[in-house]
Amino acid sequence: MDILQEIIAAKRHELDLLRQKKPSMRQALLSSPTGIIAEFKRRSPSKGWIKEEGRADQIPLSYQQNGAAAISILTDEQYFAGQDRFIVEARRSGVTVPVLYKNFVIDEYQLYQAAVCGASAVLLIAACLSKQECKTLLRKAHDLGLEVLLEMHSEEELDYVELEPDMCGINNRNLGSFVTDVENSFRLAERLPKDAVKVSESGISAPQTIRQLRQAGFRGFLIGETLMKAPDPGRALSEFISKI
Repeated sequence: MDILQEIIAAKRHELDLLRQKKPSMRQALLSSPTGIIAEFKRRSPSKGWIKEEGRADQIPLSYQQNGAAAISILTDEQYFAGQDRFIVEARRSGVTVPVLYKNFVIDEYQLYQAAVCGASAVLLIAACLSKQECKTLLRKAHDLGLEVLLEMHSEEELDYVELEPDMCGINNRNLGSFVTDVENSFRLAERLPKDAVKVSESGISAPQTIRQLRQAGFRGFLIGETLMKAPDPGRALSEFISKI
């Protein structure tokens, strides 16, 4: 075999690995006793730096070791100090649970980025997309082997559910004002289909809230700042789970 044939054979192997089915976030939430999606978020537009020194090759793996059902990794650079390579680093460190590519996805190109860096699922935000745009991106995500967490915040956005995403997220944070109110999840939960895998996002800081959200039908609970503000986020997750 000459060098060109060797290179092409290696490239085909790389592509086969990329196309391999990633761990299912939907199934992980359905089978998990806690359903916690622990988030790696170093910065936010409203709070500034949360953990500037946070390392993607350490914290996500610690989350996994301490009971996270899945991990969310911010990849937006300008406002959240994230990068696609954080998912690569997390995977290389030994993370095998589902990873959510969390960004403001508005173009198919970003879906390819998510697939290449090793994500299992991608966030689509109803407030950022028309229903047709969302439908197109959802189909493309599925073509690439990615699941979709569709995020909604208001009653007006609930009709996006008819697109049949893998998971339905209710964001408790208003993306315009950044005001957070967990009551938003309770208020909108009964409007979602009974068989939907419901995920409550943002503002969850007490184990009791998760118990109440479970009773309301939620199976996933995205927690970021509560954990990232702690000196040891993985240990904070373990202590949080012990109190649920």
